[in-house]
Amino acid sequence: MSFDFDQAISREGTDSVKYDGRIAYFGTAEVTPLWVADMDFAAPPAVTAVLAARAAHPIYGYTRYPDSLYDALIGWMQQRHGWAVKREWILMCPGVVPSLHAAVMAFARPGEGVIVQPPVYFPFFSAVTSSSRQLVENPLQLIDGRYRIDFDHLEHCAASGAKLLLLCSPHNPVGRVWQPDELAEILRIARRHKLVVLSDEIHADLVYPGQHHTVLATLADESDSLITAVAPSKTFNIPGLGLSCLIISNPEVRAAIGTVFASQHVSASNPFSIVAFEAAYREGGAWLDALMAYLQDTRDFVLDYVRQHLSGIRAIAPEGTYLLWLDCRDMQLSDVALRDFFIHQARLGMNAGTVFGTGGSGFMRLNLAAPRHIIVAALRRVSQAQGLSG
Repeated sequence: MSFDFDQAISREGTDSVKYDGRIAYFGTAEVTPLWVADMDFAAPPAVTAVLAARAAHPIYGYTRYPDSLYDALIGWMQQRHGWAVKREWILMCPGVVPSLHAAVMAFARPGEGVIVQPPVYFPFFSAVTSSSRQLVENPLQLIDGRYRIDFDHLEHCAASGAKLLLLCSPHNPVGRVWQPDELAEILRIARRHKLVVLSDEIHADLVYPGQHHTVLATLADESDSLITAVAPSKTFNIPGLGLSCLIISNPEVRAAIGTVFASQHVSASNPFSIVAFEAAYREGGAWLDALMAYLQDTRDFVLDYVRQHLSGIRAIAPEGTYLLWLDCRDMQLSDVALRDFFIHQARLGMNAGTVFGTGGSGFMRLNLAAPRHIIVAALRRVSQAQGLSG
């Protein structure tokens, strides 16, 4: 099958955060929006087909999770990641961000420490601070253009009494795909210090050729205090549907976080998200393969363009995700001036690096998941704004 990722689909007027939220976020609608981490591509045909079919039935009542949904997820994890997931390990939930909050509440009491590794997706911070837990930062280190984990410092953080590590794997925004030796070291530290680990693997399927995502749980024992968060939302561009799941082999850990969700009376059951979830994992493989080939070409073009045509900007080559981390520190602008440059001169709406915490100053996050001609035009405007030839 062939899929047209070059097709431009208007999202204006759909209450899209990325498009219809531009004025509120940037102060103007006159920017190309390459910020919010969803894609400007049509979802897989199998997904749109089941949604249309379900919408055709005129009753949208309370809906259970069918066995076929679990089977689709289990099959995907086995085929794509070599992970044999058992049915009883799966806990359905209303999104990865609510899962971060639930894990913090389940495994750390108020005042106790939760480790995050900035610069990182900003809900990692709010999940800790909004619940009166202590934020413990283990900043990533940028060495020779590639981010690394400071394991000596991570061990110090764990030894200080922290209860939980929120791991982003693959990492948003820096694009690292953690290697088996790095993941094994995380497990060693967690075991030694009785640290619970929530591994947010929502970008696990979005890995470029030459890289391989290792599910942390495949290196662990079933008794380890490990939570794996997965969802079809980023992979198949259905984040607005919300449904995700936690996969937890340890029954005590599973019960603890399940109790938090139960206490909040939060249901992830939705007749549309359920059918989309299943169809994506069951029939979306060919679409995903075509998507990653397209994104790889876009990524490589952007890396080359930044290197050849943009002044004071270096692109950190992502190993996974459709997000690109731009090092703009050599432009020698304050963070306010940097954001203003991209908004008002280049007319490009990106996430400022500062929202990702420590290590984000002087950086910007660019979303690559748009038709390539849109990305090309945006980069040319940056070059023109710098007074260079595009």
